Amino acid sequence: MTGKVYLVGAGPGDSKLITLKAVELLQKADVVLYDRLVSKKIISLIPKSAKKIYVGRAVGDDTTHQNMTNDLMLKHAKSEKNVVRLKGGDPIIFGRGGEEAEFLKEHKVKYEIVPGITSGIGSATYAGIPLTHRNYSSSVVFVTGHEDPEKKKEAVKWKRLAKSVDTIVIMMGLSRIDIICKQLIAGGIDKNTPVAVIQNGTTPQQKMVKGNVSNIAKYVKAAKITPPTNIIIGKVVDLSDTLGWRKNA
Repeated sequence: MTGKVYLVGAGPGDSKLITLKAVELLQKADVVLYDRLVSKKIISLIPKSAKKIYVGRAVGDDTTHQNMTNDLMLKHAKSEKNVVRLKGGDPIIFGRGGEEAEFLKEHKVKYEIVPGITSGIGSATYAGIPLTHRNYSSSVVFVTGHEDPEKKKEAVKWKRLAKSVDTIVIMMGLSRIDIICKQLIAGGIDKNTPVAVIQNGTTPQQKMVKGNVSNIAKYVKAAKITPPTNIIIGKVVDLSDTLGWRKNA
């Protein structure tokens, strides 16, 4: 007999964007394993009776922490506990939820995946950037800017993306923004294509820097932008000038 593991998305930062289902599961949890980007307000929703365990990844640690997290999920599930694996954003959009589900399946542990609003969507929406728009964007792609360092070859084909999609949303790509933009330019993207870099999206600390593919790296450095960030590339970025709603909320 084992317990059950719930792979749950906590949303992009604003604590009010967590789903009702996620809140219900937190209130019934015996154990909660939570990530670095889960807000303190959401952590405060966890009942005192539940065991809270921080499993956030340190920068540069791409494997050790995941093995530890897997072991903790298995250990507590085997002890007939209800475990909530709480992740910032959505569990299966660059959240390793798919890998964790595979691990649980392999060890015959029951699990459920509960979606959350991914930061790529949440930060854009809070900045007044519609990722799709009938006049400007009929396609959008979500791309990681930070791939598994154990890969022998980069999987993202930046040069091909340059002219194959209207809007590009890059997650975890701040440290490589200069390289990425140069590859997009080499692939034929217009150097004047608008770019927005959004730091701490959906939170009161949200900050946005805008430019174009040729100069955004310089602006980001000057503004001292730090992770977590999302990078949005495409004509829709310019709509934030008229659609940005937070200053009027």
